[in-house]
Amino acid sequence: MAKITFMGAGSSVFAKNILGDSMLSPALHDAHIALYDVDKRRLTESRRMLQTLNKNTNKGRAKITAHLGKAQRKAALRDANYVVNAIQVGGYEPSTVIDFEIPKKYGLRQTIADTLGIGGIFRTLRTAPVVVAFAKEMEQVCPDALFLNYTNPMCTVTGAIEHGSNIKVVGLCHSVQSCATGLLRRVGMLDDVDDLQWKIAGINHQAWLLEITDGGKDLYPEIKRRGAKMNREARKKGAEKHTDMIRFEMMRHFGHYITESSEHSAEYMPYWIKSQFPGLIEEFNIPLDEYPRRCVRQIERWKTQSKELVGNSKLTHKRTHEYGSYIMEAMETDVPFRIGGNVLNNGLITNLPNNAIVEVACLVDKNGVQGTYVGDLPEQLAALNRTNLNVHLTSLQAALNHDRDSVYHAAYLDPHTSAELPLDTIRKMCDELIKAHEMEGYFKKGKNFSVPKMWGI
Repeated sequence: MAKITFMGAGSSVFAKNILGDSMLSPALHDAHIALYDVDKRRLTESRRMLQTLNKNTNKGRAKITAHLGKAQRKAALRDANYVVNAIQVGGYEPSTVIDFEIPKKYGLRQTIADTLGIGGIFRTLRTAPVVVAFAKEMEQVCPDALFLNYTNPMCTVTGAIEHGSNIKVVGLCHSVQSCATGLLRRVGMLDDVDDLQWKIAGINHQAWLLEITDGGKDLYPEIKRRGAKMNREARKKGAEKHTDMIRFEMMRHFGHYITESSEHSAEYMPYWIKSQFPGLIEEFNIPLDEYPRRCVRQIERWKTQSKELVGNSKLTHKRTHEYGSYIMEAMETDVPFRIGGNVLNNGLITNLPNNAIVEVACLVDKNGVQGTYVGDLPEQLAALNRTNLNVHLTSLQAALNHDRDSVYHAAYLDPHTSAELPLDTIRKMCDELIKAHEMEGYFKKGKNFSVPKMWGI
């Protein structure tokens, strides 16, 4: 019987998808599902929901336990085979609000701020020490478990486990799965494709669709033609916009489509959110402050969803395309499965740093998750990835080594931040963010630092 521990189980919708999927896998029918969270109400809601699913879809075969707070964390982790991580340290309030509002005072605008940019740096700083603490406890009570990370920033959180512990880890994102079909649907070609094949590699949220074919026929020339035409029309004054404008424009200039959305991509590069060129925001349909709006909508939506999920005695589930259950199933049965995963580079992409986390095709079987060799990316794509990895690696260094100077270095090197602000201003902004997030002790006391209550952990 496998044991699956879910960290951040109060994320009820996501828990339903991952754990509901697991219940529908024959190899995981009788799994022990251990739920962990620091919010008693949300933990209770998730447990009730999953107990209903277990009864309605799994004949009650799974064992479900709930574990609240740090005092019960080791019990949740003990003897686990798989640890699914879906935590958000600091939540929407206060942390996400701080990540947006303080940079805004300095004229630095963001869209999502969960991966790169100044918001991504500070999300790394407050998340990495927490997941490393999880991993250190796993070394004691479940040293052979696989850590399945769904928490952003994907590269740095996965990297924190990889570089800060001996625990096996893979980072999992949604964008790779839907990239090729989503692109074809956007340009009106999906219905005409019979034998779709594609190849993707790069880093999380900035991986590249390197190849896309139909029965061996290269689809890129027609995709590029249609994408360029759509953008020419959409950029006209008063024209209707679409949500892929930055990705299409990057494809036109750099030759390849980016896996992640335009609102993400806008803040990963220095070309789009520019105070001296405010017209770009409207021209390319860039949704500034998008993530806070999503958070507010999600909080409001949960008021309705909680009744639908928690209070519904007839609740059922259909297996999703999330990788989590398929990875666990492949490892339990030794039937291979291919995923797009985030793993330590170690020579997989030969023109990116070996110590970075990269996103590549991976084979999963009883031996775990094995990344596949890519070789060199086209140099212009590798160069764009490196500008992001500079930030990932320096912010990870700041988090793991309690090094305040590395916080500044990460911010200095961030493409968007450095394109907008001078060095002294960046440093001042970082100091204000460190104070607002109550991180000063983290850099003064090192490992003796006590996590602030505002982080919610």
